[in-house]
Amino acid sequence: MASPIQLIVGLGNPGAKYDRTRHNIGFEVLDRLAQRWFCSWQDHRRFKGQFTEARSPQGEKLLLLKPTTYMNKSGESMRAVLDWYKLQPETVLVVYDDMDLPVGRLRLRLSGSAGGHNGIKSAIVHLGGQNFPRLRVGIGKSGPSNETISHVLGKFTPAEQGMMQEVIDLSIAAIEKALKDGVEKSMSLYNAKSVEAST
Repeated sequence: MASPIQLIVGLGNPGAKYDRTRHNIGFEVLDRLAQRWFCSWQDHRRFKGQFTEARSPQGEKLLLLKPTTYMNKSGESMRAVLDWYKLQPETVLVVYDDMDLPVGRLRLRLSGSAGGHNGIKSAIVHLGGQNFPRLRVGIGKSGPSNETISHVLGKFTPAEQGMMQEVIDLSIAAIEKALKDGVEKSMSLYNAKSVEAST
């Protein structure tokens, strides 16, 4: 059985310029989670991010974090929280965008490589390995006319925006299932689900 999750981290870039971009879907999931659990964010200098303490639906204490270091230094923020609360890396669940998954899909994993994601590269360096659970949220591949950077820093299309609201709801359900019954149980349930575009 994996260690219980104690810290949930959403990855993104700070500032209005990056708000609601594909690369910031981790922030959006955490914002919805904080809203659902009646938490309010505080700017936390020591943790280099926005931070709040929460209670899971089961009443367990949880920590929520949105690093404001910019994506490629996200691990610094995570490490600061782990050191302060004396947590192990396996207790951290990281939520972030993934170009290898189509819009509408989620992928929950107990560990794994960075897959080219700079935020996860930083997390692996600062957490000392790959053994921490993560929830990847599909943002789709850039098309031939789209450069990767302009794709991830671009906004979802109007059709995708409608889908992403459902995807965020699905992400919350997957996180709450992982907290209640473990990551593996949530993986078996939610990795197979997808949100379809409405016609």
